[in-house]
Amino acid sequence: MKGSQPDLSAVGFIPPQNEDIGPKNRIRKQEVWVLLVLSLLMSFSSISTDLYLPAMPIMSRDLLAFSGGIELTISAFLIGFSLGQLLWGPLGDRYGRKLPIMVGLILFVLGAAGCAMSATINQLIGWRIIQAIGACSGPVLARAMLRDLYSREKSAQMLSTLILVMGIAPLVGPLLGGQILIIWSWHAIFWILAGFGGLAGIALLSIPETLSVDKRTVEPLMTAFKDYFVQLKNPQLIGYIASGAFFYAGIYAYVAGSPAVYIDFYHVSPQAYGWLFALNVMGLMVINLFNSQLVLKLGIDRLFYIGTWVTAASGIMLVVNVWFRLGGIAGVAVPLLIFIAMNGLIVANSVASALDLAPQKAGTTSSLIGAMHYGSGVISAAILSVFADGTPWAMSAIIAVAGIGSLVSATLLRQSRKHNGYRN
Repeated sequence: MKGSQPDLSAVGFIPPQNEDIGPKNRIRKQEVWVLLVLSLLMSFSSISTDLYLPAMPIMSRDLLAFSGGIELTISAFLIGFSLGQLLWGPLGDRYGRKLPIMVGLILFVLGAAGCAMSATINQLIGWRIIQAIGACSGPVLARAMLRDLYSREKSAQMLSTLILVMGIAPLVGPLLGGQILIIWSWHAIFWILAGFGGLAGIALLSIPETLSVDKRTVEPLMTAFKDYFVQLKNPQLIGYIASGAFFYAGIYAYVAGSPAVYIDFYHVSPQAYGWLFALNVMGLMVINLFNSQLVLKLGIDRLFYIGTWVTAASGIMLVVNVWFRLGGIAGVAVPLLIFIAMNGLIVANSVASALDLAPQKAGTTSSLIGAMHYGSGVISAAILSVFADGTPWAMSAIIAVAGIGSLVSATLLRQSRKHNGYRN
């Protein structure tokens, strides 16, 4: 279970086989299938929002939404997705990974169906929260399942691979949503999401439970929830999580601010904005591929630290270009491309390292990671809404601070690890 290859037979996927070519190939195919299912579970955040982005103006008109109401459906989802993660981790450590995910998928399907049948914007917001609470069970426990199966470096490699596959969702989501609107309505988008949740549940049944009964925690759930406060006292764990949280703050400042920056300030067409968005996603995918290929050779901490340095440098480059009006739209687009691409070095490596600090409670740790990551995104988007002035300045300043914060967290973490005898 902790070697470079997962012992799938040990978790009940297949019976033990003789060491010949056939069974080895079979194990490899089954490992690939497990990873595909985990990537499906981890994509719920992106697909739940990206698919209905093109429908937002129509939905706002149909539901007679108040000003900012349709945008609040995204904020509500992020809040539910952030706080809901604190629930699923302890449940996964106590009852195994698959049962809580299945319960979460049922909630997701109910929430999506409720969204499809909503007649008012307030109903839609309420159902989006339920949808989010269910959706977050997948990413939380999929990360824990990776840690169940792989060692620290190997889990970082596999997580990069999953993020690479997940990159398909933000690429095709808006395009697919636009096509659905042509042949049906925005209601259909949420019915399709409900179907997506059902298919994910069927796929989940085909993979093994990765946390055996003897490794599950037996302490009461309230005691498990208290573990969050214990974990917050671990400086190394918080160092990894904080570095990723700062990075996510910058990412969500970009997500919330870039439409206005590109379309309103630089007068880019919505179609061209879509290509700029896709370019950043492709950059993210390329660096995740790079990380998956090199993490076993160069080491997880080295690549992670390089990523935070590049993130801080690109954030500073962005704010300087905006302040001095250097490079026009390219002065914004290029630093953003570099910043977002560092997801490949920061997220997978910091998550794998954080989970390695408490492998016996990977579910609880994964919940804390997710809550802080998405929570920082909610905060940065809120700060942006307060200070936005119609220029790129507020967005670029938040991203620069986020990049520096990620680097500072990583630097303090590195010093702490050296003090405790670890080599980076």
